[in-house]
Amino acid sequence: MKQESMSDLPDSENGDKSTYAAPALEKGLDILELLAEVGEPLSTREIAERLARSKSEIFRMVFVLQQRGYLAREAGTDRLALSRRLFDLGIRTPGGRQLTSIVLPLMERFSEDSGMVAHLVVLSRAQTVVLATTSGHLDASVIVRPGYGRPALDANSGLLILAFQSEARRRQLMKEASEADRDKLESDETRRLLADIRATGYRVAPSRDIMAVTDIACPVIGPGGHAEAAILVPCLQRHGVATDEEAILLALKASCREAGSQLSL
Repeated sequence: MKQESMSDLPDSENGDKSTYAAPALEKGLDILELLAEVGEPLSTREIAERLARSKSEIFRMVFVLQQRGYLAREAGTDRLALSRRLFDLGIRTPGGRQLTSIVLPLMERFSEDSGMVAHLVVLSRAQTVVLATTSGHLDASVIVRPGYGRPALDANSGLLILAFQSEARRRQLMKEASEADRDKLESDETRRLLADIRATGYRVAPSRDIMAVTDIACPVIGPGGHAEAAILVPCLQRHGVATDEEAILLALKASCREAGSQLSL
């Protein structure tokens, strides 16, 4: 089948192919982007109100998106949220496939040797996103599902990845953050923190999300010299059980160096 090029597309009313509209597609994308931005389930009525559309036209789009697996209904309510489908599509891109295919076997080896859980984390839309998890073999661990995320500045892995970026790239990664977080990124306090993390080369700090957990995280540095991802190991503090954080850090550094050396431009 012959693929259409831009020159094959019909002209818009003003003759500009670059502004050619597809209203139904745009409505569907507006719904997905809204739910991604608010970060919580919304009812069809709430979606229609926020997008200034009629409930009937939003209902039709929501029905199709739910049928195709892009939306999931919250149990016991009529509220809708993004499913994992967009995340699953995202990690199937060439860059996502390369990253996971290289890093995941090294994470599995690390977890097998150390017994510790490990999370592969990237930044997307100013949020951390867990791409993959290895479970280790300890009898008590902290595991989060792939797709789990937090605002980048509220996560140790996010701070680590941002620390290993140029100024321009850092702002680009955070362009979809809230205004408050963009201001926070430019503050002297955050700049000092990121500079300290970069100078140290890793991040060991109490979890910003889960109590009694220390995060140990190292960057996966690509050939461009910036962090493509981070591998984070959550160390659960337990009564009467000592964790050799220094040994974990050394092993994690080695895994991240090996992963970075295998990434291509």
